[in-house]
Amino acid sequence: MPTDPITRLHVDGKEIILVGTAHVSQQSVELVKQVIEAERPDSVCIELDEKRYENIKNPKAWEETDIVQVIKTHRVGFMLANLALSAYQRRMAKQLGTQVGGEMLQGMASAQVVGAELVLADRDIQTTFLRIWRKLSLWEKCKLLGSLFFSFDEDPLKEEDIQNMLEADMLESVLHEVRETFPKIGDILISERDQYLSHKIKTAPGQKVVAILGGAHVPGVTQEITRTVDLEAISSVPPKNPYTKVIGWAIPIAIIALLVYAFATDFQTGLQNLTVWALWCSGLSALFTLLVLGHPLSALTSFVLAPFSVLNPLVAVGWFSGLVQAAIQKPTVHDLQNIHDDIANLRGLLRNKALKVLLVVIFANIGSTLGTFIAGADIIRNLF
Repeated sequence: MPTDPITRLHVDGKEIILVGTAHVSQQSVELVKQVIEAERPDSVCIELDEKRYENIKNPKAWEETDIVQVIKTHRVGFMLANLALSAYQRRMAKQLGTQVGGEMLQGMASAQVVGAELVLADRDIQTTFLRIWRKLSLWEKCKLLGSLFFSFDEDPLKEEDIQNMLEADMLESVLHEVRETFPKIGDILISERDQYLSHKIKTAPGQKVVAILGGAHVPGVTQEITRTVDLEAISSVPPKNPYTKVIGWAIPIAIIALLVYAFATDFQTGLQNLTVWALWCSGLSALFTLLVLGHPLSALTSFVLAPFSVLNPLVAVGWFSGLVQAAIQKPTVHDLQNIHDDIANLRGLLRNKALKVLLVVIFANIGSTLGTFIAGADIIRNLF
């Protein structure tokens, strides 16, 4: 990225001014104010979508989160990823004595001062995450979630680190190391959003447009802004891999086939293998629920329902275990108020009732899946 954070472009008769920022830098906040008030543009584009815009305007919106509804709408993974991202940025901002998204807030305020139209120029964050999620294998998804929660750098940040942060995108900042392991993430997280941002910026109202972007996007937007973008193609959520559905049904069919074969061979052998499968599946699901300090009744739910959920891929045992956890240890307003801080460390993760519900959902499912594979291998070994 060029040393000068300001890039001036002329596209289709418009003057476009790109302002590259670091998302937790006070210097960037001041730069945004200076540029907008000096240039007095017709439009100000900011690197936010509707959801993040509302979250920045109302940072206490998390306090109104309905954890039960999150489970019922199958958004547990999305919520955890979003929280991990927010926690990482809040820690950086806290160390530097600034505010997360301060430059975006300043962009909103300055746009109002000069009478410019505010344009939310970024793609919906859930679309971005889902496009990433759908392209990863099960193992890659597990590694990605692990990286989100356990790769936080605890070393204090210094003011001289800000220039390096200018090279990091708001979403990419958490995934900078992961991107090397998963190149496909970089295409969706940066390249596609460069295209989306460039389209929104060049179609913003007026003849003069100021765009507030994370520094990582400036080179890409500069390159893409003169090109035609297929906005629909990069705004849609790809369908689930059909092989995922096939595998989802293949596992219960294989388990049933093995058990039927075992019973056909010998009733005692069948009964023994049925017991082995149920105990592995139920036991590991309950154990993993307890590993995240889930309530004993949540663990019991995992134990009882795990085998039934394995036989029906449309139902996950974690949903029920999480709902039981939420009912018994209902998250408080205090839990929701501290959710961003608690997610950044293991003690907070296990102490916060809201986060614990989400962890119970995920870990009960992991235990059930792991138990099924171990039991299946054991049954095959015993039979053949």
